Amino acid sequence: MSNETILETEDLTKEFSGFVAVNGVGLRVARGTIHALIGPNGAGKTTCFNLLTKFLSPSRGRIVFKGRDITALPPAEVARLGLVRSFQISAVFPHLTVLENVRIALQRRRGGSFDFWRSTRVLDTFNDRAMALIADVGLTSFGQTLAVELPYGRKRALELATTLALEPEMMLLDEPTAGMGHEDIERIAALIKTAAADRTVLMVEHNLSVVANLSHTITVLTRGRVLAEGDYATVSANPEVREAYMGTGHE
Repeated sequence: MSNETILETEDLTKEFSGFVAVNGVGLRVARGTIHALIGPNGAGKTTCFNLLTKFLSPSRGRIVFKGRDITALPPAEVARLGLVRSFQISAVFPHLTVLENVRIALQRRRGGSFDFWRSTRVLDTFNDRAMALIADVGLTSFGQTLAVELPYGRKRALELATTLALEPEMMLLDEPTAGMGHEDIERIAALIKTAAADRTVLMVEHNLSVVANLSHTITVLTRGRVLAEGDYATVSANPEVREAYMGTGHE
């Protein structure tokens, strides 16, 4: 774990027609950590993610990634710098196989050429790396299965594999265990922990047991502002956090 800051925001604010969804957020994510962003519904978590990955432009404030101001950069350029949001590039192609989905993600190495129509000979050069990634997320036996036929938890594992195929330095995961049963939650949490061994993860997550088990640092948002920050023991003992979030019954 490093004390070096890989991602930082200063006074990050987003207003929608007079409604302030994100209000002066200062976020610092240390390289090599798993950092969770939590809070009740409407706290501004998703808006904050959209700002970080440039799907929204801030009303004011700035975003710095690896020491570079990325506030004005478009989403694709931010992704090329190594800051990748899971759903941005991991919306799987339902009628392609698991192997084909991961191969497409790997094609960024060709400089942006996506060879949907090329011969299998061209695409087969990606097979070894694709199968290694598929094995990493526990999908070896599903390599020739169409994505649409995968159980939900396995589909999320495929999304993680396609994210990892882009070799991000930092992954932003938006509720990675949402809608899952207990067994799938454990599997995905283990995959996130493995993926974070040599990269940084920032995640929005409602399941507090996942947050407690995985996160080095937790930032609690409420009404668009940072309410508290620290490890799980620190934030869970904070009376304001208990009132705003822990006592709402969210899991």
